[in-house]
Amino acid sequence: MVEYRIDRRSGIATYLQIVQQTKQALRLGLLQPGDRLPTAREVVAATAINPNTVLKAYRELEREGLVEPRPGLGTFVRRSLARPGAAADSPLRAELADWTDRARAAGLDREDVTALVASVLDERFGETATLSESGHEEDGENG
Repeated sequence: MVEYRIDRRSGIATYLQIVQQTKQALRLGLLQPGDRLPTAREVVAATAINPNTVLKAYRELEREGLVEPRPGLGTFVRRSLARPGAAADSPLRAELADWTDRARAAGLDREDVTALVASVLDERFGETATLSESGHEEDGENG
């Protein structure tokens, strides 16, 4: 089961952090079709956020066809986003972990590494990572 980590200083809406972390778990193969997401109550207990924020995130994931609510049972994964090269146990991930270790040994901190990776992604994929992830505005809802 996925455990959400909320960064209140990130500037990213809390519900979007849940959406992004769920998508990341789907891409890495950590969540599979049929897996149950934590209940809103479980997420609230672990993160101290408003239950409506969790429900908003789950509605967004449902709108995208990634999860489905089952009344009385919970919210379940409908489809995966995993690709073979992106799995949590893939050789590419191991190479990236080795590179990250070298970056840390060279004195780079998390923000330095994030900036470096973002610049290479922008160069290679020709778009900004921040805009491609959310792709929409918040519709004026709180969360």
